[in-house]
Amino acid sequence: MSKSFADFRLTHLSSDSHDQASGATTPGGVDWSNEDDSERNKRHKPRTYPYFQYLPYPVEDEARRLAALDEILKNLYISIEAGDFAPGAVHWTRELRAWLSLKFDLPRATRVKLVKLYYELSLAPGVDPNVSERFASLYSVLMKRKHYLRPGKDLILDWRIMFKELKAYVVPQETGFIHTTTLKRNVRTLNKMCSFAQLYYDPEELPAMFEEFMPYFSTSFVEGAFVVVGLFNLLLPTTPPPPNRPNLTPSYYLPTLFHLWHLVNRSKTFDISFLDYFSRLSRDLLPASHIGFGPHGIFTKDQSDLIFTAILRLLEIPVGMSNSPYSHVVDSSAGLAHPLERDQRKHPFIHSIGRWIVMSLSGKAADHDDSTMHGLEGLIEAVETFFHPSNSGNWSRTLSQLVFYLTDFFLMRWNKEQNGEMEVPEDRRLTPELKRRFVLCLKEVTFMGIYSKSENAMTFSLSALQGLANLEPELILPGALQRIYPSMQGLVEVHRTTSSLRSLGVLAKVLVRTKGFRCHVTTLMGLALPGIDANDLDKTVNSLHFIQALAYNIPFYGLDQTTNREGSGSHVALEWISQEVDRLEREGAEVAIDYSKELTADLEEEILRSSTTAFGDFVIAFLGRVFTLLENLPDTSRARGQSPEETVVNTLPGVFTPLLAALSPELYDIALVKIVDFVENHVENAARDAMSFICNSLCKVNPKKALKKLIPVLISNIRTEIDENGAASTRHSGPEILPRDRGLVWHLSILCMSIVHAGKAVMNHRQELLKLAEYLHRTCKGLPTVHISNFIHHLLINLTGIYPTDYSLTQPDESVDIDTWGKEYDPKKLTIRWHVPTREEIEFAVELFQTRSEGAMSAIGSLTSDSSPIKRDGTGKDWSDEMTRNLTLLRLIVSGVSMLFDTERVSSGNCIPDTSRDKQGDDAEMRDIDDEFAHPIKEELGEAADEEVQPTRKYPAGYHFQDKTDPLYILIHDLREKIGETLHQAHSFLQSSQQDDVQCFNALYTAYKSWFLDAGTERSAQVLDRVTRVFAADIHPFKVSGLRKKYPRPLLLRRAHVYHLQRMRHNAGPRPLSAMDAILLADLAESCVSLYTDIRRHAQSATDAAVRVIIGARPLVIPSLLDAFEKAIVENDYPRMKGAMYSLLYGSMSKTAGRDWRFAPRLIKAFIAASTADKPSVQKLATGTTYAVMEFGKPVEKMVVLNEDNVRSIKPKEDLLAMIAKKRARILNKRKKIEGKKTQLTLELVELAENSHWKTESRTATLLINLGLRFETIAPDSLIELITRGTIDPHPGLRGLYSGAMIALFCLIELRATCGHDYKKFLLDIVENPTKVVVPTRRDDPNWTEEFLASFANPITPYYVDQDYHGWLVWEKEMIGFLANAEEDIHYDEVEQKARMQIANCLTVEWFEKAFDFMKQEPRDTGADRFRVATAMLLQFTFNLVRDGLTPATFEDLKRLTSEVYDDGSDKHQHRATSEILGGIVCAWRDGPAKRKDQMWEFVFPIMKKVFEDGLNPENLNYWTSFLHLILQGKDPRRSWPVVEYLVSLRLDMTSNAAFKESSKIQLLHNCILETGWHFPFDKPIIDDFMKHLDHPYKGVREAMGQTIASIFRSKYHESYKDVKALMGDQQKASSVGTIPYQPSPDFSALIKDVFQRLEKWRHERPPGQQSQSSYTAGSKTVLLWLDTSLTSYECTTLLPFFPDLFMSEFLHMMDVKEDPELMTLAYHVFRHLPNIPHPPGQDKDFVKSLIRIGKTAISWHQRLRIQINIQVIYFRRLFLISQEQQQALFNCVSEMLEDTQLEVRLGAATSLSGMIRCSPVRIRDRIVEYLKEKFTRMLNENRLPRKTGFGTPSPDYTRITIVRHAAVLGLGALVQAFPYQSPPPKWLPEVLATLAVKAASDPGMVGKSVKTALSEFKKTRQDTWHVDMKAFTPDQLEDLEGVLWKSYFA
Repeated sequence: MSKSFADFRLTHLSSDSHDQASGATTPGGVDWSNEDDSERNKRHKPRTYPYFQYLPYPVEDEARRLAALDEILKNLYISIEAGDFAPGAVHWTRELRAWLSLKFDLPRATRVKLVKLYYELSLAPGVDPNVSERFASLYSVLMKRKHYLRPGKDLILDWRIMFKELKAYVVPQETGFIHTTTLKRNVRTLNKMCSFAQLYYDPEELPAMFEEFMPYFSTSFVEGAFVVVGLFNLLLPTTPPPPNRPNLTPSYYLPTLFHLWHLVNRSKTFDISFLDYFSRLSRDLLPASHIGFGPHGIFTKDQSDLIFTAILRLLEIPVGMSNSPYSHVVDSSAGLAHPLERDQRKHPFIHSIGRWIVMSLSGKAADHDDSTMHGLEGLIEAVETFFHPSNSGNWSRTLSQLVFYLTDFFLMRWNKEQNGEMEVPEDRRLTPELKRRFVLCLKEVTFMGIYSKSENAMTFSLSALQGLANLEPELILPGALQRIYPSMQGLVEVHRTTSSLRSLGVLAKVLVRTKGFRCHVTTLMGLALPGIDANDLDKTVNSLHFIQALAYNIPFYGLDQTTNREGSGSHVALEWISQEVDRLEREGAEVAIDYSKELTADLEEEILRSSTTAFGDFVIAFLGRVFTLLENLPDTSRARGQSPEETVVNTLPGVFTPLLAALSPELYDIALVKIVDFVENHVENAARDAMSFICNSLCKVNPKKALKKLIPVLISNIRTEIDENGAASTRHSGPEILPRDRGLVWHLSILCMSIVHAGKAVMNHRQELLKLAEYLHRTCKGLPTVHISNFIHHLLINLTGIYPTDYSLTQPDESVDIDTWGKEYDPKKLTIRWHVPTREEIEFAVELFQTRSEGAMSAIGSLTSDSSPIKRDGTGKDWSDEMTRNLTLLRLIVSGVSMLFDTERVSSGNCIPDTSRDKQGDDAEMRDIDDEFAHPIKEELGEAADEEVQPTRKYPAGYHFQDKTDPLYILIHDLREKIGETLHQAHSFLQSSQQDDVQCFNALYTAYKSWFLDAGTERSAQVLDRVTRVFAADIHPFKVSGLRKKYPRPLLLRRAHVYHLQRMRHNAGPRPLSAMDAILLADLAESCVSLYTDIRRHAQSATDAAVRVIIGARPLVIPSLLDAFEKAIVENDYPRMKGAMYSLLYGSMSKTAGRDWRFAPRLIKAFIAASTADKPSVQKLATGTTYAVMEFGKPVEKMVVLNEDNVRSIKPKEDLLAMIAKKRARILNKRKKIEGKKTQLTLELVELAENSHWKTESRTATLLINLGLRFETIAPDSLIELITRGTIDPHPGLRGLYSGAMIALFCLIELRATCGHDYKKFLLDIVENPTKVVVPTRRDDPNWTEEFLASFANPITPYYVDQDYHGWLVWEKEMIGFLANAEEDIHYDEVEQKARMQIANCLTVEWFEKAFDFMKQEPRDTGADRFRVATAMLLQFTFNLVRDGLTPATFEDLKRLTSEVYDDGSDKHQHRATSEILGGIVCAWRDGPAKRKDQMWEFVFPIMKKVFEDGLNPENLNYWTSFLHLILQGKDPRRSWPVVEYLVSLRLDMTSNAAFKESSKIQLLHNCILETGWHFPFDKPIIDDFMKHLDHPYKGVREAMGQTIASIFRSKYHESYKDVKALMGDQQKASSVGTIPYQPSPDFSALIKDVFQRLEKWRHERPPGQQSQSSYTAGSKTVLLWLDTSLTSYECTTLLPFFPDLFMSEFLHMMDVKEDPELMTLAYHVFRHLPNIPHPPGQDKDFVKSLIRIGKTAISWHQRLRIQINIQVIYFRRLFLISQEQQQALFNCVSEMLEDTQLEVRLGAATSLSGMIRCSPVRIRDRIVEYLKEKFTRMLNENRLPRKTGFGTPSPDYTRITIVRHAAVLGLGALVQAFPYQSPPPKWLPEVLATLAVKAASDPGMVGKSVKTALSEFKKTRQDTWHVDMKAFTPDQLEDLEGVLWKSYFA
């Protein structure tokens, strides 16, 4: 890598970039050291498409491209070395991006250097965040595709730089300081950068990463756990490690990761993050043969089962009556970790699920009886019924996404394995058998999904269908056709027809390419025709898409050789099709067809040839339908935007071009006659655009033939309309076209579109067209004139443009036959026919341009002269019309010949072309909104005092005039110059004589816009964007995952056109300013501040466009706009004020004006003046842009810290030192001057703020913070004084602003002091706290953790430990502590001390008095009525000055004032103010010498104690809990020892009857425990106290107790391994999923048992039916609240061992206490949590047993009923983890409950049974159904109903038999209900229904009723599919069913 850049250049020149490269995209490719240099620089994957080869003109060679690259890199190097990041480096970054976008190949070695450089630049400390975003964006472009660089071989990046940046966001500050002023970059950008960089982090760094991240993991504050997992997901490398390093293989570290996963249960974020990481791991390790790979991929069976269980959870399928498996309480605690999550919109978690499953499959392992493939089948079978359209809900989209991603990943992997792009070891590859099995698994659910009610779900399912059909056409197409035929023949509902049409659209390509099935194509086309229907436009669009897809794939040629005149050729196909359709109907949904075996090749070919005879009829019928559609289109002129009509009109051209191009010559002639006939004899105003597009397609495909027929017809009709119907004879107002003009406009529009892109053929009609143009111009007025100008524009475009004229499906000399159907062409072997303008065409174009433009210019000249032919009398609009018409014509003809303008000649005006310009390197690609460049100016304050601003380097793009002395070349440039002059004259005239002529002004500025933009290419029409958009839409259906550019030939040709346009667009970049440009820009600036809104808007739009293409235009326009702005303010001229603000602050001028300090001070002052204008609309504008104006005042970049090696890697050979030094000196000088200007402005603004209205002052104050605060000087004296005094300003708004500024000021002083007064240390985050110490940990001592925790109970300690994470999971060598009684404080230097003194001098007793008074006021809005941390912070900073004795006020004064504020504490606002003041005092005084601390506590503690004991009430409790939060959060509890000691000593007072007082004490204690986490040492006495009083009589106290008990036990847990190695070793030894956390300790178990024994005792003591509260009901509620808090938290698994024996039976008893509804609902709520708690694998046996025990033996039937809820849920949640015996036991239990004596239990059991069968995997399902069906049928047969004797009570025997029969009926009914949507029904089902109908339907009472219910439910769910389902029954069975349901439902 040390070779210099120039050497590499020589090697590139010798090797052509298109040679074969080493296709290694995966590890295992060649090693770097063995490649020679030329190999080293090639792409790993050769380009699929030879862009340069297909252009119709010679292009530059590789050497020139690389020379341009060198030039860019040289300038980039100079800019970075000189410290010129913006605009310099940003500009060259954009140039580099432009170079890459032209598909030039970046040598691989250069790419490596650039990636490293941009990775570094994006993360470099000191770069402005907006600028680093630009660098990050290019970095993403360089890494966009994985095959550019191989991980480890080509590139390794350093993860530590990234971690350092992320750490600033997510890891608590280790320094203990608060910083608010530091610049931070966007964390989302870092997140995105990680997703590219992660592949290139070195896997050998894994141990170091674990060492670095793991210690932060803690669930004591669960945020730490979220942060660590977020960092794992973003940073851990997933690429294969080197062989023979066991500690880098997944089997070593995965158990630990699973263990961490178990530590945070019930969290969706955790599930998503781990799945994302595991899925990438399985993708990247798949190719590594040295990593073990089994039936579950790189995972073990246990790991795989856990992941599948998590997938089932993530799908959030509703089961029975369960609530969500996730707890929002857990996820809402993620806090700082949120920015680490991937954006779910871009990376949905379903994507990870799909990737994980597919990347864990392998053909060999799938035969194993338990593999990932089995898991997938089980998963899909479990949720199958949720795909059905009748069963839709929130899950529909998720499930269809799942199927889509599974298919997409499988297809991608299959294709890449087949074409060698993915090098996978042989035994891991996918096999055809596995592929077939995969498709079968997803087939049914996909077919259900395409009929979904949700639009999104349907779209995903259709894409999945397309993918599956690509994989296995023989499996998918029969089923698809079986569903499509009936719905296309109109036999079923409309929505099914729509889905079927959309399915055909996605299946078209596969249908055409699959032997046998392609014979159906012509029939399906015929069936799709009725879909084109004006009454249903959605269906129309779908039908058109299908026809379009076919037209790209098949030639519409009759290929039947046997055809005779009678047309008998089609009968072979017709007979065959009708047989096949019958067969599809007969065999139903399970139809299987394999034509490759059924049909011989000859027979198949004969059928296909025979079917092609239908094309002729199809084309005629199709055109007929389209014409009918066009005749019935509603008028679209009113409906703008995406109305259905618009969509249809936009779809037609996309269909007609491929369709007409695919027609055989005979069919084309038929189509031509039909279309011309329609054009001639119809005028359909609404269909004008559509018809024009159709004619455009017609003429593009065969221009000569079509124009010969069309042009005469159109011209004669146009003349007839004008001469005979008087069309366009007079003007009219309004946008509608008059009926008399409609014929003219119809024919004109069609003519316009027919001659564009028709190529040379237009020249045959040269004379007629010229005469027509002349004639139209002479005779027409009114609206049609726009169409006339358009006609000339289109004609010019056609003559001067370069575009392909080839739309055919086949190569030029190829004949069409059967093999042309669906033929694929190699993108490298195409021939393309282009239109390149000939000399003759150019002459015609110039002649047209000259005559028309001269005519228009003379017309404008005479209209603006004194002797105007049309009078301007102010009443008629004729003059305006005429003027507008000529301006529009000028605009359109300038655009029309824009390709002939040379940007160099254009910008040099009329002088001789300067040939020396070519050599000047390249510069400035299209300037985006944030263009950095202003004109080269002499003064040093401007942005671009940059001599080398030049236009972009040009690359050949087929420009016509190579000879610059050509008379035509000179003529057109002279004409353009004249047009500019004419426009200027028109502007001057309108400004002086017609200021209110909005119509003319608008036309004029639109013309200005074109004049500026359209040089070199028609930029104003955004041609490239439009063509690219349409192209992207057309290739979308043909994209296949894992394959490259497998498009039909016409689309491959269009790719070359898009590339040609990209080159043109590149060349039309910004250009230098000419004299004419300057004049016209001045005109625009004048009108940007016009009085008329409409004129302003058009002028602003034109200015915005112009300044982007003219280099140096902005500084030219800004001064005049500023003058206008200032003048408007003086005159209170609001419209002009708005115009100026809009132009200067909202467009692309804002950045230039803000950066150029010749303008900025004026602009800022004017902005402040404007913000007080008395007009709401001006106020709104000012508010909207405040933020942008604040940015102006930001300090300039002072220093950027970079790694020199990365910068030097792109250093060119030549010596640039002098140049860099000169540039750097200039930049430093400029920055110095700008900073001087900013300081000067600050002082002026301070003066302004002191003496002005509060409105002005508030705007000024907002801007002053950015302007005035600086790291070097802190702030000017006057500003400090203004801020300090402003903080106690009587105006509340100002007070808020100034106190914010004051906090920023204090933070800056503190930050500067802690960074050692050094800016570089500040950038590198080197912060020194004098009290910080590093404490070695004795981690090898087994008692260390206990001693460490015990130390928190002792207030006397040498150091405090504030961070919570040290040692929670693992211990490090040392931890951070802070000295307890530090004598030394932060050291302040002169600058800081001066600023502090200045603030301190203002802090008098009066200042504090006022401040405290304002704090006590009632806030203005209720939202502000809370403890304000900002106020406490501000007070803390001011109190620091009091503490240090710098202020006039003393601590004694503060004491007095505080007591006055609190007064008698009767008002809540007194409490709020007091709590804020005390918070400030504690934070200011508690860190320091002991004496000072004691003094503070002596004052604070008594007030606090008094409040806590007597002063709390519901209104003020929040203030005091916030106060506690402020002083305890993130701090060692010993820092606030008196408070903690007091709270811990509180005990419940049973004699008190003040419930609130008691509960608030516990709440304060609870807060203390939460803030202290696992460091809380006083739990024992508190728990003992609570346990004594579980049955407290007051609800509030019980709630507080429950939560506190849960929090205490939660905070007791910690793991504290001695180091990471010990942790990982332990987990690996335990099992592949690590150890099980949260095992209850013996003490805890004893305590729980004791509690439940007491509850049982109390239950027995409570007399049944007691209405009043008892110990049992009160104690139960406390326990339930405690358990509820624990179960919704991540440590819920601690309680698992107590579920079976203690919890369940006791909860069921609680639910039976009818007298206490609160207890019942609470118990029910907690009971429903139980099955959602994730049991570790194999630990659910007891729970299941106990469920079964209660279900069978509980005495109360309510209990037996309720237990079913949990049986169903646990069965579903643990589908992948539960053992077979347990499954069987649960089924037995539920089926036995069908025989329960209580009716409700029986009915519940039936529902549970059907649900459990429904979600079981097929292998279990079939076995169980068979067993149960036999059992229940036998029960019915063996227990005949005896005759009932007499009336009265039935005998016990009769009752028993009835119950048994009812159980059998319910059981059989449940089996039927388990398959509600399967069509046709399973084979055994008709027999079951018949059994029910015959054997039990006539039973009296419940039994008979249940039979009828079962049968009618069955019928209800089958109404849609009954015509298919009834075939499964025999006639006898149908009759039996009919007999039961007396109405003939089943007939």
